[in-house]
Amino acid sequence: MAQTRQVGGNACKTSLELPMNERPTRLSLLSRLFGKGPDDREAVRPLWHNVVELARAKGWYASLGVEDSVAGRFDMVTLVLAVAVLRMEREEAMAEPVARLTELFVEDMDGQLRQSGIGDPTVGKHVRKLVTTLGGRLGALRTAIPGGVEALVPVLKRNITATADCDHEKLANAVIAISTKIGSIDEDAFLSADFSFEPI
Repeated sequence: MAQTRQVGGNACKTSLELPMNERPTRLSLLSRLFGKGPDDREAVRPLWHNVVELARAKGWYASLGVEDSVAGRFDMVTLVLAVAVLRMEREEAMAEPVARLTELFVEDMDGQLRQSGIGDPTVGKHVRKLVTTLGGRLGALRTAIPGGVEALVPVLKRNITATADCDHEKLANAVIAISTKIGSIDEDAFLSADFSFEPI
């Protein structure tokens, strides 16, 4: 059972740290690197791809005022991923998929950082910072989404890179809508990424 701890002033599940702190995950990573056994992340890879696709939906940027930049797109990936993780927290059976989904986030961020020119001596530090950012946003959204638009707007203002004319109330309504949509999907459809969402 996951414990909670403070990250950036917000409580978050330690499951987000499993890819970096837990021995079984390290061993499974080594097994994958050396070709021993199947990659146990494959079951949630479609879900990860769908998270990224939802975060890249044009409506966030063209209609709702998220800045179409590296920072804005990262913010949306962490937001949609956090909403997905919040859905998964409702069921104990989802603990393992949460860990695997987080591994894919770490893997993707590692690759993006290396492509941007950040090398081995510092890439781990940058990845840990990004995981901590995800944990903090997860904790903030866990509290804010049930509180509705009024509670969510200040969280979005702090955590989403937006344009000067962003309507944060409209953005908050869209976040609540995607949270409701994801929350209503049954486990099989969710894990197979059989859902979509278009922010407007």
